[in-house]
Amino acid sequence: MSQQPKKSIEIQEIIGLKPQHFADLIRASQLIFDPTAGMTGRNLKVNWEDFGVPDAVADNLKELGQEYQYSSPHIPIEVIWSKLTTESRIWFIENKDKLWQFEEIFPALDED
Repeated sequence: MSQQPKKSIEIQEIIGLKPQHFADLIRASQLIFDPTAGMTGRNLKVNWEDFGVPDAVADNLKELGQEYQYSSPHIPIEVIWSKLTTESRIWFIENKDKLWQFEEIFPALDED
């Protein structure tokens, strides 16, 4: 068994994060990077701490959102996990079941 599938299983079984949580994280990251969801003519500044996202975590998620701005949210979980800082991983674990709320607050991204 290669390291990647093993890492994915460890993340899912030991930490309790499922593929849906990672898809929600990618969608939230895309919105944190661009809260206007690419709508031209709109400029929106957001204080992410008002939404429970510390500045350092928001910075990490902005990078993730920029990298996967036009991607499907279904990226291998071990790839996403490797790009998160320790602080972001802790925040993610604590907020995994709330991430979908970002899509309710901000305009929906064009999904496939």
